[in-house]
Amino acid sequence: MTTVRLPLFPLNSVLFPGLVLPLNVFEERYRAMMRTLAKAPEDEPRRFAVVAIRDGHEVAPSAPGMPDQTALPQRGPAAGFGADPAKTFHSVGCIADAATIRERSDGTFEVLATGTTRVRLLSVDATGAFLTAELEELAEEPGDEAGALAEGVLRAFRQYQKRLAGARERSLSTSADLPDEPSVVSYLVAAAMVLDTPTKQRLLQAPDTASRLRDELKLLRSEAAVIRRLPSLPAPDLTRGPTSLN
Repeated sequence: MTTVRLPLFPLNSVLFPGLVLPLNVFEERYRAMMRTLAKAPEDEPRRFAVVAIRDGHEVAPSAPGMPDQTALPQRGPAAGFGADPAKTFHSVGCIADAATIRERSDGTFEVLATGTTRVRLLSVDATGAFLTAELEELAEEPGDEAGALAEGVLRAFRQYQKRLAGARERSLSTSADLPDEPSVVSYLVAAAMVLDTPTKQRLLQAPDTASRLRDELKLLRSEAAVIRRLPSLPAPDLTRGPTSLN
């Protein structure tokens, strides 16, 4: 088992290997993280781990009765994540490699990173200026019939794109834009589909590529059926991901 300790960046979304992650970093705990990463030598990767928050939002501790209006807001690296942050996060995440870390004049950061490797969250340390985690790197196993499944998923995905874009919109991708390596296909489609966070998380932590592709094929067929019944459904741009406001 290969383990690594890295800074931990929780998000309300799921990061997949190979996908680009733009971040607008303004909270002090994450600014401290980026200041540390920016000090790394140019020839070393500036890596941190991204995990999705289970409830889709930060989980503040609660108690019976009216809130205390005089209480100071919770601060620190684990603020908003409860007494045991590890329970607030999904157990499988993705390492991100920051290609760009640019500090603005106001002390906030503009970051551009790319997902690289899936990891399992083993423990979370909140004793420093920002969260760190002990992580186990997860190998990507192909599974059975991954190649044939990838071809089927690509065909279904192209139809899904066309239906989502609408008859009057251009296709969001051409065949030349899409990969043919099964694991890359599985991650691209998982990221591009309009799905909720729990479903995307399920795809991220699939046991192998073939299992992920089978799940995606079912989802694509189901979503296509829904879109056919909703011809006025607006078409989001699947080629761009939202910038995280951490």
